[in-house]
Parts: sequence; C-alpha cells; structure tokens
Amino acid sequence: MPDKVHQGRAVKRIREILQVKQETLASELGISQQSVSLLETKETIDPETLEQIAKTLKVPVDAIKNYNEEAAVSFVSSFHDNSVSHVIGNYGTYNFNPIDKWVEAIDKNERLYEALLKSEREKIALLEKMLSEKKK
Repeated sequence: MPDKVHQGRAVKRIREILQVKQETLASELGISQQSVSLLETKETIDPETLEQIAKTLKVPVDAIKNYNEEAAVSFVSSFHDNSVSHVIGNYGTYNFNPIDKWVEAIDKNERLYEALLKSEREKIALLEKMLSEKKK
C-alpha cells in the first residue's frame, strides 16, 4: 500500500511550483492568508475545500490526493510558455517578445527626439532672423 499523501503539504508544493503566493490563493478562495497557512499543515483537507483549491490552482483533485514530487515537477516543467505562471486571476498570458517592445520604445524615443530637435532648430532660426533684423 502506498504512503498516505499529506494533502496540506501537497497543496503547498503545488502552489509553490505554480508560483502562487498564499495571499493570492487566499483571495481567490475568499479566506485569509493565515487560513491557507493552516490548511497547508493539515494531513487531510475536507473534500469540498480540496475541490475549491484544485479548481483555483487549475489542477485535478487527484493531483493533490496522489501528489508525487517527481511527477509534479516533471509535469510543470513540460510547459514551454507562460501559461502556468498566471493560473490565478484574470492576468492572462502575455505572448510578446520583451526585446521587440524595447526596440519599439527606443524607436519611438528616437522619433520624439528628432521632432524636438527640429522644433528647436526652427526656434533658433527664427530668433536669429529676428536678431539680424533688429541689428539693421
């Protein structure tokens, strides 16, 4: 017979692997952070609460009931995008290249700089013209 899984520790490890803070899980469950901490110390969690936790973490209830460290790490490691790091809340998955965004920002700054420089040159030309007319 396999060892009995400590459900609280399983919840904690799954939460940690998914990079979900206790405060975030608590907020989603409508309980306090201290309550989540207490849940993570329990050997068994009542089925309704376990179901809510699994739904919130977007994992099957059996993943908690039959938790296995190696299988969990292997499963989470199989994700190659950002979908796991944003499992709670309406944060969405952001699929953009930060370098592209950085280059866009640099290009925008360059265009703004050129426009400002052009404006300054026009002001200088106008002031020089006004000065030369005044000298005459």
